Amino acid sequence: MNFTYEEVNLMALYNAGSRERLIEVLTEMRTYLTFSETELRDLTDSTLDKLAGMTDAEFDELDLYPDFI
Repeated sequence: MNFTYEEVNLMALYNAGSRERLIEVLTEMRTYLTFSETELRDLTDSTLDKLAGMTDAEFDELDLYPDFI
């Protein structure tokens, strides 16, 4: 699965240890977004779509470390 730089950083920030839990956390976070936060909503949606389309084994191979430097 090809994740964008922004998607990887989003997953790193909210990583809860497993693909299933990360999906739950991102889904919950999305409910707190305001109407004007369309870019973050779109980013979250694309990340959730990609997470849903991969296996747990594929998720475990990801290096989810934030890159803020």
